Amino acid sequence: MDAGIPSGVRERAQPRCEYCGLPQAAVLFAFQIEHVIARQHRGSDDPSNLALACDRCNLHKGTNLSAIDPISGNIVAIFNPRKDRWHEHFELQGAVILGLTEVGRATLALLKMNVEHRVRLRTELNGVMALTPPKMG
Repeated sequence: MDAGIPSGVRERAQPRCEYCGLPQAAVLFAFQIEHVIARQHRGSDDPSNLALACDRCNLHKGTNLSAIDPISGNIVAIFNPRKDRWHEHFELQGAVILGLTEVGRATLALLKMNVEHRVRLRTELNGVMALTPPKMG
């Protein structure tokens, strides 16, 4: 990967997780540059296939390209921060992220965005910094 690519990906992400919206400034660990489409699925190192992700979202996403919507039971593509608009699939209500579509609900479930410790962190952050959804896509 070209040495300048990571800084460009971080800058584009303003730096927040492009999946859950967690700001990099809220945690001590560095967010990871992840492949939206994993290399094993022929994803490239091109910036158009890279996203900034917190360790939790990156860990749970892994190489997955799809997940099951818990309401419809349909297998759907998960949220793609390079192609999808966050606000069309998710809504931030306080510290809880809601899935508005099959893609949003399936991604929330797969990435475990609303498990207790993640909601608690967003609740604590709400008092310190404004929580806003990612602006990309």
